[in-house]
Amino acid sequence: MAADTTDIDDIREQARRWLADDPDPASRDELTAVLDGLPASAPELADRFAGPLTFGTAGLRGPLRAGPNGMNLAVVTQAAAGLVTWLAAQGGTGPLVIGYDARHGSRQFAERTAQVATGAGRPALLLPSPLPTPVLAYAVRHLGGVAGVMVTASHNPPQDNGYKVYLGAELGGELGAGAQIVPPADAGIEAAIRSVGPLTRVPLGEPGQVLGDDLVASYVERATAVIDPDGPRGLTVAYTPLHGVGAAVLTAAFARAGFPTPGVVPDQAEPDPAFPTVSFPNPEEPGAVDRLIALADSTGADLAIANDPDADRCAVVVRDDSDGWRMLRGDEVGVLLADHLMRRGVTGLYATTIVSSSLLRAMCAARGLPYDETLTGFKWIVRAGGGSAPLVFGYEEALGYCVAPEHVRDKDGITAALTVAELAAGLKMQGRTLTDRLDELAAEFGVHHTDQLSARVDDLRVIADAMARIRAATPATLLGQPVDSVRDLLPESDVVILRTAAARVVIRPSGTEPKLKAYLEVVEPVADGDVRTARSRAAQAVAALRGEIAAALGL
Repeated sequence: MAADTTDIDDIREQARRWLADDPDPASRDELTAVLDGLPASAPELADRFAGPLTFGTAGLRGPLRAGPNGMNLAVVTQAAAGLVTWLAAQGGTGPLVIGYDARHGSRQFAERTAQVATGAGRPALLLPSPLPTPVLAYAVRHLGGVAGVMVTASHNPPQDNGYKVYLGAELGGELGAGAQIVPPADAGIEAAIRSVGPLTRVPLGEPGQVLGDDLVASYVERATAVIDPDGPRGLTVAYTPLHGVGAAVLTAAFARAGFPTPGVVPDQAEPDPAFPTVSFPNPEEPGAVDRLIALADSTGADLAIANDPDADRCAVVVRDDSDGWRMLRGDEVGVLLADHLMRRGVTGLYATTIVSSSLLRAMCAARGLPYDETLTGFKWIVRAGGGSAPLVFGYEEALGYCVAPEHVRDKDGITAALTVAELAAGLKMQGRTLTDRLDELAAEFGVHHTDQLSARVDDLRVIADAMARIRAATPATLLGQPVDSVRDLLPESDVVILRTAAARVVIRPSGTEPKLKAYLEVVEPVADGDVRTARSRAAQAVAALRGEIAAALGL
């Protein structure tokens, strides 16, 4: 009991020191209420002070709450101060460009970042309103920023927020100009953050320059240049931004490109940080696109599209053979976009990640195009090939697509949606669909059926135990075939890859959520053009593979 009392006293003292330095009256009141609840509130207080949010290659991301283990004005002030100190130490010149979404706290965090930058003598350019992440990534390149900050938690739960950093050409180099940071920049920024002294001594300057809407117009103009100006445009599209910030920019891009304006799900059209109509603001989650499908049905849409809340991802929903609707997997959209660009004669490097389907590799090999495979994350995809060939397309299976790296060097759900619409409109004019094109690719290269085993956990030890288990007792066979290749990517990355002659499994913890993920793929040859039978066999095999992997992981 004495030890418990000592622990509480230690945390209470940490909290009091935090209160003395916290610049936000609201979070001070919040933390004071937790302190007043002691000893009953001890577990919550301990969690808030379990350690600081760590700045990594994904920046910061965490729950909105007072204390070092949360997203709040104090943490953001410290992060911004560390970032501008690091930029100065690297000799970086030019402005800091700052964007934000519509989540709770996003605008306040963006404005504080601008004040910290100007207080350190660096110009700050603030986007004019809550906007998609790809607009910020574009702005860093377009405006010659030394770096960019995007305040967003993407598709995390409503109670979260985050802080992503991009570098301009001066510090990011040719491949990383306008891209998210990679090591060692993350470690350098983290060290600078930890070296920030009391927040009361961080100088705050003017609010920075708020950019005009001409920046958004410039983004839209460049986005529409991604597609053929003379292509077919006869397509009816249903759309949802999932209560995020994508609607205004996407509908403007479609209108400028000459497409009919997409119908937007009415009760998901405006930004709402509570995300009231979905249990989880991620288009991949069950039920997230139910309203979209209802709109597509009622309007006779040819295609349904969803962005995630910050509009850097793009989900595509199509009519299936039974006149219902199904969401295409990220791998399916990825190969459709790649095939479309290849058919348009776009040459250069095509890239994806180690957890994506192997079909893109097969397509590139058959068509004589350079290909590369990277670790997960667009920070790696946009640097694929190390400059050996210019990147022209990259995708990851988690609904992220980069169809125009010279426009946005990151995933971009707006240009991806435009390119999908261009492909679908062209096929419609021929009396065909996206699923018809997928069948053609399957007939040529075999069915590459992918799926995912995903386990969300409350205790991160479950993930660590499962990864230890698969390493200690790696299956000798999968689906009755010998495992002929085992790759463990430690220490570079916590990833295990298993392969048989016809199957592949990639196992890793999520980098942004408390999830363990296993990415499954089975390749099934197509005999006599019978794609349907091959798809059925592949689906059955993947279902069996999921069970075997779940058992091997102890899930």
